[in-house]
This record gives sequence, structure tokens and C-alpha cells, in this order.
Amino acid sequence: MSNNIKTYTAELFIKEKHNLGESPFYDVRTKTLSWVDIPEGKLFTLGPDGNKRTFSYGQAIGSAVPAEKPGTYLIAGTDGLYLENADGSKPLLIKNLSEYYKAWQRSNDVKADPKGRVWFGSSVDDDIHEASGNLFCLENGRVTVKQADTKISNGLAWSSDRKKFYFSDTLQYAVFEYDYDLESGEISNRKVLFKPEEDRGLTDGMCIDSQDNLWVAFWGGSRIEQRSTKNGSLLAVVNVPAKNVTSCCFMGDKLDTLFITTAATGQTGELDGCLFTCKVDVKGLECDYCKIT
Repeated sequence: MSNNIKTYTAELFIKEKHNLGESPFYDVRTKTLSWVDIPEGKLFTLGPDGNKRTFSYGQAIGSAVPAEKPGTYLIAGTDGLYLENADGSKPLLIKNLSEYYKAWQRSNDVKADPKGRVWFGSSVDDDIHEASGNLFCLENGRVTVKQADTKISNGLAWSSDRKKFYFSDTLQYAVFEYDYDLESGEISNRKVLFKPEEDRGLTDGMCIDSQDNLWVAFWGGSRIEQRSTKNGSLLAVVNVPAKNVTSCCFMGDKLDTLFITTAATGQTGELDGCLFTCKVDVKGLECDYCKIT
């Protein structure tokens, strides 16, 4: 590996295995971490007081994204988008997804864009059907398709100047770059930013730092890569002691520590499926919050 590529090693944060840990977020307003276990249908939150809470939904949930009201989350389930309130009351159905998903599909990665629109992907939820789906957006109660014919819709990020959108499609073997219009939410001019090296894992979830570089988790690759959004070049590697690294976000008072999720399914390593952290030499950005109207 080149000498100018930084290397880090992630540290164990919570030694609790998740079948498919995903959707890590840090809400700076409440200093709360959150993540999900997709097939278990559970959202976990961990507040600054060390109090961990678990919310169960009885269906697979692809993501849980902090919403505009602190302490609430947009839950992307198999059959709908829900709003979870901090008081633990029954989640409120925001949008039924039956007309947008096939019977064998579920939600996958979800994020709010800088305007608070909800961007969510669908993906296949079994080993029978060929990978398929779309990348959707919910705004003012209306769902539109932003990118049709995805394979596995994964990481999402927007540049700090709000002019670029980045999207990881795992089984199209690429992270893509688009032009992005903040006011309309339209994306255009898709091009490949980078493709993963062959036989070294597949791109999964990701986040973006304050210098507009991406931090991309690698399923089957035991690592996170920092990639330049200028040309896709490799800038740094975070080695993670779990094979299937699923996603990451920035956390902490200085937003200079990565919070990392992994998956235990099909793995036998001691730390597969656990949660990790890694302090890095750059600051991240505060996440955007879903506006539910």
C-alpha cells in the first residue's frame, strides 16, 4: 500500500453481535447514537447517559434516520415508512410502500437530503429473486423514483456545496456521482466515481467528511476506505476486525470518530456483527434530518 495512504484500526465499541447491523447515525442535538439490525427488525439508541433503548417492529427495517423533531426517527420498514416517537408510542405510518415494492423487496439504506427529503432504496429480501430495486424520494407526501433499476441500493451522501450526490450500488460494483439540484432534488449526469478492487469486497454504506471525501464500508472487505470525491482515489483505510462492514457515520463532540456497523450473518469470527469506533484525522458533517410533512 502506498506510503501516502493513511491506515487506521477500528476498536471494539460494543461486543454484541448483530445479524445485519446497519444505518448508524449520531444526532448532535441529543448526542445519541442509533443503529438497526435489519432482519431482527430492531432500532437501538444509545444516549450520552449510557442508557441503551431497543425498539422492535416485527418486520425487517432497512434504516432508522433521525427526524426533524429531536428524539424521533423515520423508520424504513418492509411495508411502509413510519415515524417513531421517543415516548415509545405506536409508530405512525407515513407512507405505505406496497405500490412501490415487490412482495420480495424491503427498504435498505435511507438518508435525509439537505432539504429534509427522505431518500430510500428498495432491495430484494431473499436469496431466490435476482437483485433489483429503485432509489426513491419522499417529499410532501409524494414518492418519486430518483434512480431506476438499482441492484442493491446502499450508501448515500451529498457534498457540502449541495451540488453533488453520491450513491453506492453494491451489485453494480460502483460508487456513482451525480449532479444535484438542492431546490428541486433532481439528480443528473451519473458517472462512476470509483469501482472496488476485484475480490476485495463490495461497497456498502458510507458517509462524507467536512473535506468532501467519502468513507465507504466494504462488505466482505473488513475495512472502510476514504475516497476522494475529486477523482475517486484512495486516501485512507480503516481496518475493521469483522468481515462484513456495512456502514459508518461520524460521532462525538468533534465529529472526528467513525461509528461502524457490521454483520454477523454467515460469519464465525469473534467480533463479526459487533460495533466499532475509530478516531480519524478529519471531521465529519452533522447528519441531515428528515422533514415529515
